Amino acid sequence: MTQIGNDTVGQTCEVDGIRLHYRTDGKRGKPCLVLSNSLGTDLSMWDAQAAALAGDYFVVRYDTRGHGRSASGDAPFGIDRLGLDVVALLDHLDIERAAFCGISMGGLTGQWLGIHQPRRLTKLVLANTAARIGGAAPWQLRAEQVRRDGMAAVAESAATRWFTPQFIAREADTVARLAGILRSQDAGGYAACCEMLAQTDLHDAVGTIAVPTLIIAGEHDPVTTIDDGRWLQQQIAGARLASLPASHISNIEAADMFTAQLRTFLV
Repeated sequence: MTQIGNDTVGQTCEVDGIRLHYRTDGKRGKPCLVLSNSLGTDLSMWDAQAAALAGDYFVVRYDTRGHGRSASGDAPFGIDRLGLDVVALLDHLDIERAAFCGISMGGLTGQWLGIHQPRRLTKLVLANTAARIGGAAPWQLRAEQVRRDGMAAVAESAATRWFTPQFIAREADTVARLAGILRSQDAGGYAACCEMLAQTDLHDAVGTIAVPTLIIAGEHDPVTTIDDGRWLQQQIAGARLASLPASHISNIEAADMFTAQLRTFLV
C-alpha cells in the first residue's frame, strides 16, 4: 500500500516487465470507469471525479507508465504500449469491459483503445486531446531538454499551458500542487512519453472508432484546441462534443462541469 495525499491506497500490477500503479474507488460489481492522466501528472488529477462518481461506478485510475509511481522501463514505447497497459490492468482486475476517460495523452490512449480494442470498452471519453498532439520536433526537443536538465525548466512554464490566467490567480495552491507533481516526475519516464507523442498520429484511424464517444474540449486550450475536438467529432460516427470554459486540464479547472458531462454521458 502507498499513500496518495491524505488518502490510503494504491496497488500495483506487473505489466510488460514494469510496475503499474493504480487506485480503485467504489464497489466492485458497479459499472467500471477507467481514468487516464495527462502528460506530467498522476492519478491524483482525478480526485474530484473519483469522489463524485465512486458511489455509482467502480472507478479505476492509474499512473501512466513513466509517471507517478508507475515505472517506465528502459525501452522506448509507442501509443500501442500505453493502450495495452490498460488492457492488462483490466485483465488484472478481471474486468471484461469498462468506460474509459482519458485527458490529453490519456485521450490518445483512449483513441488507440477505441481503434484496436473496442470490445473492452462500453463508452469512450476523449478530453482535451487530438489525433496528433503537436509536432514531432518540439516533443523531441523537450525530451532532450528534460534528459539533460531535469524537470525544473518544464515545470516552471507548465501552468500557462494547463490553465487560464484567471484560474492561476484564483487557485494558486492547486496550480502549485500540480507543478510540484510535474517537477517530481522521473525525467526519463517523462522524456519517453514525449518521444512517444512525437511519433503518434492517429488521423488515419480514428474514423474507425465505433464505441459511443464523448469529446470534451477546453474553450481556452492552446495545446489541443476546440477545433481539434470538432475534427474528432466529425470523424467518429455519432460522437458528441462538449466545450468547457477552461484551458488544457479542464477536469480540474472546470471540475464540476466536467464531472456533470461524464455523469450524463455514462448513464
